[in-house]
Amino acid sequence: MLYGAPTTFEIRTEGGSTRLSGAFPYGSETTLGNGRRERFAGRAFRARIEAGENIFLLAGHDPEKPLASTEAGSLTLRDDDNALHIEARVAATTSWAHDALAALAAGLTKGISPGFRVSPGGDMVTRSADGLLRTVTTADLFEVSLVTRPAYDQAQIAARSWTLANEEAPDAGLRRVLSRWRA
Repeated sequence: MLYGAPTTFEIRTEGGSTRLSGAFPYGSETTLGNGRRERFAGRAFRARIEAGENIFLLAGHDPEKPLASTEAGSLTLRDDDNALHIEARVAATTSWAHDALAALAAGLTKGISPGFRVSPGGDMVTRSADGLLRTVTTADLFEVSLVTRPAYDQAQIAARSWTLANEEAPDAGLRRVLSRWRA
């Protein structure tokens, strides 16, 4: 799974490193629980990618377990209307890289999950018969992680702002800023 959508990582070994490629699909909805769903609009992560900011591929959202980065030239990200495309070269030169590649090869790691912060005004929550839908249109991408479960746990859901776009409370701006980070 990839963020609630099926995916297949392409895995190849080349010259002592393993090449991973995959995609994070835009427009797909994921259910976060309690009638709350989320989706990303096309090119939601473009700002930091186009600015050439350093973005990491991590094992399990752990900043102490980097597998690749754009600055090191081992991670390439391409953002288009349909997906965030990911290509990485991972060398098993650290214990965590070896473990991450072994888990991936064994089918234990099945997805990717972005670590991001929603930009001010970068999301909109709407209500439908199915509950609330948060559409993220602009987010600062800091990392992408190989994960065993590409879904959100309750703590992450609780940290999100679910105020309808036209029903903001007086302190909604502050709450929205404080709930932006998700890793």
